[in-house]
Amino acid sequence: MQEKLRDIARFDGPSSIVVFLVALPLSLGIALASGAPLMAGLIAGVIGGIVGGLLGGSPLLVSGPAAGLTVVVAELIATFGWKVTTAITVAAGLVQIGLGLSRIARAALAISP
Repeated sequence: MQEKLRDIARFDGPSSIVVFLVALPLSLGIALASGAPLMAGLIAGVIGGIVGGLLGGSPLLVSGPAAGLTVVVAELIATFGWKVTTAITVAAGLVQIGLGLSRIARAALAISP
């Protein structure tokens, strides 16, 4: 057990720091470009990292902000406002959770790529 913890600290510690150093300015930049408060970008990056890490089903998990969605989010906020944009985001998350729990993605394994 001690050796496993040592390996985690040795290998995952530095990678976590690198990911943090990349994700922090990216999250802040996306918030700024979207017209959202900087604190919203910071909170979204932290919460997204924690939730993605806890709920992720892969040891090689890649999650984080998508800079390409900045324009989409900015347009949503400009058109519908913060409350509706938040509701849309929560609804999309609930749909993803529902699809994950239903294991519908297993059907895609039957189809050759």
